[in-house]
Parts: sequence; C-alpha cells; structure tokens
Amino acid sequence: MLSQQNKKGWRNPWFVGMVSVVVTALLVNSVLIWYALHGRSTLVDHEYSTRDRKSDTETIDDIQTQNALAWKVTIKLPKVVVLATPAAYEIDVADRQGAPVSGEMEVVAYRASDADKDFAVPFKEVSSGSYQGYISFPLKGYWELRIRTKRGKAVFEAGSNKFLVTEK
Repeated sequence: MLSQQNKKGWRNPWFVGMVSVVVTALLVNSVLIWYALHGRSTLVDHEYSTRDRKSDTETIDDIQTQNALAWKVTIKLPKVVVLATPAAYEIDVADRQGAPVSGEMEVVAYRASDADKDFAVPFKEVSSGSYQGYISFPLKGYWELRIRTKRGKAVFEAGSNKFLVTEK
C-alpha cells in the first residue's frame, strides 16, 4: 500500500524508468530546438521572398525564351579537378542551326551544401563561339557549373552535371 509517508513507491523501477524516459525526451527535444533556431540551413534561401522573385508569367516567359533560342552548350571538363588548383574549362556555344554564338559568358560555380562559397568567373571568347576560363575551387566536394551566355539582349543559361573536386 502506498501512502505519502511510504517512500518505496518513488524507488519503484517502473516509475524511475518512466521518469527517465520523459526527462531524456525533453532534453533531446530541447537540444534539437536549439540547433534549429541557431543553425543556418543552406537548403532554404532565407531571402526567398525578395531575391529573384518572379511571377509565374515571367518564369514561363523565361522558359519559352530559352526554348526559342535552343542554343547548344558543350562543356569540356578536365578529367580531374583538384582543390585550389586552377583548372582549364572550354565551353562551346552554337545556335539552333549550329552557327557559333559570340557574346559574353559568365560561369557560376555552385555548391549545394554551402551557398556562401558560390562564385562567378567571366570567361573569355578565344574564337567565335568558343570560350575559355580557369576555375580554382576553394572547397572539396561536389560542384556544378551554371553557364550564362549573353548576345545582345538574348541570354541563354545552361548547367553542368555535378562533378567532384578532390584534394589530390
């Protein structure tokens, strides 16, 4: 029989086990909430509501413009990309009929896991429709290239597949 004077009830293994489970759950949840509030996630752009905000019609117009241009971008990637070592990239751009596209080119190196380390490199046109540039990556891991070619008012954007930057 339990009463207020009997302290054996507080030492019951079932009661101690249930209290320890509740306390552990509260502690784990508190730690997770603290990390969620103090850690900056790079998966979500925190300025999503103000930066690059387009309406649906503008987005559809951009897609239709890209499809109408139908430029073909060919990227010659190096076989191995090493951390902090300049790697040569050659990019050829041709229009729908296969004629070279002359203009200006900018290549953005994009790393999904760390948006603060993204950077842009202007490429030089070495011959009609052929661009060349050197990119040195500051971090190892998987990167992508986003290529933006501009000829007059026409702007065409293309991307590369993910590739690995190694230490050596």
